Parts: sequence; structure tokens; C-alpha cells
Amino acid sequence: MKWTDTIRIAEELNDKFPDIDPLTVRFTDLHRWVCELEDFDDDPERSGEKILEAIQMAWIEEAQ
Repeated sequence: MKWTDTIRIAEELNDKFPDIDPLTVRFTDLHRWVCELEDFDDDPERSGEKILEAIQMAWIEEAQ
């Protein structure tokens, strides 16, 4: 997975953290959790606030 795979990342996060409300997650934690996903294979430095925001929004949709 790459940073641009926001929907797939959101699905993985939702599976890994089913009891977490995505709205309460700090971007620093979100960044770390994405980087720790088993299938994630991208440069940690390539993310930014917009990408993390897109992942968070996709996770919110997935969690509903």
C-alpha cells in the first residue's frame, strides 16, 4: 500500500482498531499506525496533513 491508497488504508485501520473513533485520533498516531500496517510500503516522509486527513475521512466512512 502507498499513501494514496486511502480507502484500503482506512479499511485496514478499521479492521485493526475497531473500537477507535477515527475522529479522536491525532495525526501523529495516525501516521505511525499507517506506517506500521503489514502491507504498507511507502516512504513515511511522503505523507502530509492532506493525505492523513483523507485517510481519516475514509476511515470515518468505513467505521459507519
